[in-house]
Amino acid sequence: MEWLIIVGIVMFVIAPVMWLKPSPEQKRHSLLRSQITRQGVTIKMEKPPLHHFKGTMPAYRWHYPQDDPGPDFLLVRDSNASEALAPFHAGWRWRIAPLRPLPDSATVHLKTLLERLPQDALVVQSTQYTLTLWWWESQTAERFTTYVPVFEHLRDALRGYADRPITKPLGFKEQPGSREAKP
Repeated sequence: MEWLIIVGIVMFVIAPVMWLKPSPEQKRHSLLRSQITRQGVTIKMEKPPLHHFKGTMPAYRWHYPQDDPGPDFLLVRDSNASEALAPFHAGWRWRIAPLRPLPDSATVHLKTLLERLPQDALVVQSTQYTLTLWWWESQTAERFTTYVPVFEHLRDALRGYADRPITKPLGFKEQPGSREAKP
């Protein structure tokens, strides 16, 4: 009977430690996020731009240069989109279409990316500041690393195609062939 009490006390002490131990899925997500963050991608848990969605999901962001902002658009996978939205490519629909046509190089990179993304990738969004992928992190770091160059090429093809022009301070004129403002 004493040994039963001792085993009970030991289990009582060990139980909280086991709760603190990360699950295999948490370990995989941690490894994925640390490896992708080292490649210059910002990762945050936020509410995605989906209707009737409660909670947060991972948002992987590639930043546009400050002086070359990107266009605004929002693509949603068919599984999370209304039939009223305009279809784009490979099971994706425009929730917010770009105001002007995307350059051909960007369209090619975007279509290639949409064909390759895993099924748990739900939203691809571009704002003037970032290109963002909203997904549930179903893949390993090694597999997701193959998408990073495609996202970087897409970001580079979209940079400078902002819907709103950058406002510069009065009294500064841009010299032809230069990106820097001169007084």
